[in-house]
Amino acid sequence: MRRDGADVGWSLVVPLKPLVRAKSRLSRAAGEEFRPRLALAFALDTVTAALACENVQDVAVVTDDRQAAEQLAALGARIVPDTPARGLNAALAHGASVVRARRPGAAVAALNADLPALRPTELELVLHSASQFPRAFLADAADIGTTLLTATSGAELEPAFGGASRARHLASGAREITGPAAPSVRRDVDTGEDLLAALALGVGPHTALQAPRLTPGTAARAAPERPAASQVRASGA
Repeated sequence: MRRDGADVGWSLVVPLKPLVRAKSRLSRAAGEEFRPRLALAFALDTVTAALACENVQDVAVVTDDRQAAEQLAALGARIVPDTPARGLNAALAHGASVVRARRPGAAVAALNADLPALRPTELELVLHSASQFPRAFLADAADIGTTLLTATSGAELEPAFGGASRARHLASGAREITGPAAPSVRRDVDTGEDLLAALALGVGPHTALQAPRLTPGTAARAAPERPAASQVRASGA
């Protein structure tokens, strides 16, 4: 612990809906039966990369999905039940409070669970930039939403995710992070087009394992974007 009372290393809070309801907009590309497996793969790759980041001390996943909880816990994540059950932002605030109940001086960050191309080195750069401000955020690839929101020691997270959250986080006083090039941290996946963009960046092993099961149209459009040799990024790359 530093002299200012802050613990060394970030605690990340990752929210995950029950898989049966997760990533509903991917149904057209993935199919209704396959969609939950794809959502789980995204979360597994996101948490794997986050735990491999040098300045991340731990990851708390807020979820009530038993299957996801078991597999994410096996990776080393701490599972926090979504006891508020009042939506995304309430879940994130709850997760941050649970983290700080154990580590009062912790720097906390809310991270989307749908970042299958996430690279630990890029996340490290973004978190380093965020550490310069009480609260900071990173916009998604569309510059509309948010993929990461941070709060250093003593600052409240105040999450306002969902829809046009970039504008809300700006209005709340959070500093927007624009410096480091970190496409993998901005590339969340809500649609088939988003998934193609993530595949082009190079996804983690869990998502890569599921990608061949995409509907034929989606898989065909993805093929030119990702040579077989580079489709899967190495763990920790």
